[in-house]
Amino acid sequence: MILERIQNLCNERNTNIAQLEKELGFGKSTIRRWNTSSPSVDNLQKVADYFKVSVDSLLKKTKKEK
Repeated sequence: MILERIQNLCNERNTNIAQLEKELGFGKSTIRRWNTSSPSVDNLQKVADYFKVSVDSLLKKTKKEK
């Protein structure tokens, strides 16, 4: 869920997850691991701030996911 939303935001910005991790100072594959584990609130906030979206929008299920 979260990983898919972040991937979509990356695509909209013509970037990728590896670049995003580098820009935010995350370790390699940090965001990709969020597919199987929960991110820290601080890291999730950094991603939300980067894309100028709310943390809530990263966490909400879409109609497609319900």
